[in-house]
Amino acid sequence: MVKVVLCVDDSASIRQMVKLTLSSNGYDVHEACDGRDALTKAGAKSYDMVLTDLNMPNMDGLALINELRKMATYKGVPIIFLTTESDESKKAEAKKSGATAWITKPFKQDQLLAVVKKVLG
Repeated sequence: MVKVVLCVDDSASIRQMVKLTLSSNGYDVHEACDGRDALTKAGAKSYDMVLTDLNMPNMDGLALINELRKMATYKGVPIIFLTTESDESKKAEAKKSGATAWITKPFKQDQLLAVVKKVLG
C-alpha cells in the first residue's frame, strides 16, 4: 500500500523538491503552503506522515504539530521537521510538541529518504 505524505512548506521549490524525491520512490505526496492549509487538508484526509517547515506565515510548524496532536487521527503519525533552524532549544521545543525527527535544510535527497523510510517502516 502506498504511503501518503503531507509536505508543508511556504517555499514552492522546497515542496517540489520533496515531492520529486519522495514520489520517485513510491510515496504519494500532497502539498500545503502553510500550517493553516495543512490543518485543513489533515482534517479532510488522513496522512501516513507529515513533513513540515518550522517558519511559515499564518501558522508555523510548532503550532501545526500542537494542533495535529490534538486530533485522534494524528496521535501516532510521524511528523518530521524540515527547516533551516538548527537551534537546540527549537529542537527541544519541537520534540516536546510531538515531532518525530528533524532534518536541516538544505537537505540531501538520500538523507530525506532514509529518515522517511525509518519512520514509516
